[in-house]
Amino acid sequence: MKIESYSFGSIMIDEESYTSDLIIFPGKIDVSWWRKRSHKVEMEDIPELLEVEVDVIIFGTGAYGLMKIDKKVIVHFTNRNIELIIEKTGQAVNTYNEISENKKVIAALHLTC
Repeated sequence: MKIESYSFGSIMIDEESYTSDLIIFPGKIDVSWWRKRSHKVEMEDIPELLEVEVDVIIFGTGAYGLMKIDKKVIVHFTNRNIELIIEKTGQAVNTYNEISENKKVIAALHLTC
């Protein structure tokens, strides 16, 4: 999958436009991703990610980087030797496009602030 564009609140992936937070998995997109606490990712917010076999997980923390990743989430992926990249969503989109052709990557992207 290729992310064609991102702007505050909107993202285009493979010629399809989305306006809600989403998770890009190899081969599918989950458009119903939401967190219990809007601007914090905790273990209960990412059940599908906890057992995946990937090389890299990218968290896009919003246009201004307001979404935070709980330390338990970071420790979980670090202990499983999964590279974790946490960036503002604009940069996370660029990173995803750069590495997704050569590595198995998941991107969890917050589209607003």
